Amino acid sequence: MSNTTTGAEQPYEVDGCRGVLRVYSDGSIWRSSDPSFKVPVHDDGSVVWKDAFFDSTHDLHLRLYKPASPSTTKLPIFYYIHGGGFCIGSRTWPNCQNYCFKLALDLQAVIISPDYRLAPENRLPAAIEDGYMAVKWLQAQAMSEEPDTWLTDVADFSKVFISGDSAGGNIAHNLAVRLGAGSPELAPVLVRGYVLLAPYFGGHSEE
Repeated sequence: MSNTTTGAEQPYEVDGCRGVLRVYSDGSIWRSSDPSFKVPVHDDGSVVWKDAFFDSTHDLHLRLYKPASPSTTKLPIFYYIHGGGFCIGSRTWPNCQNYCFKLALDLQAVIISPDYRLAPENRLPAAIEDGYMAVKWLQAQAMSEEPDTWLTDVADFSKVFISGDSAGGNIAHNLAVRLGAGSPELAPVLVRGYVLLAPYFGGHSEE
């Protein structure tokens, strides 16, 4: 009878997504800081932008955009929540930035693009709660005695729209259900509508 012991089995990849997320057999997770596609950022100065904290507990930021030369003194506010199957994506990814540049110019609006906690490290409903906190941040700005004037000098808090694609569309849907018509709990912020872009509602049950 041999008393030889074998070394611990090396973790192996059991799941992944687009080369930027790998899940291993021991439960560990690897993430790339870069997207799996290289797209140039088209920042030509026609839109100005900045980042802001909206949840210091979870180290979550949002990115604000507005036209450099707006066509009116007060602009509607349009949330864009990125997709990625709840597992990948970021406000900093170039495809997200380019889309927000275009939205700010074409809509003549303030664009708010929040991040949210990603799975599998953070299971649902974490992402949905983060979407809610991103909207509550806007209410806090509207009510603050010392708001961020970069936003409040141009923002019309009575004309807010919430949009998202894929997983972001799912978050927007859940916000619509939670906030209800007229979003009374967000006063003086008034959500006028929701735009769901190919919202992701897929899934399966495990017995």
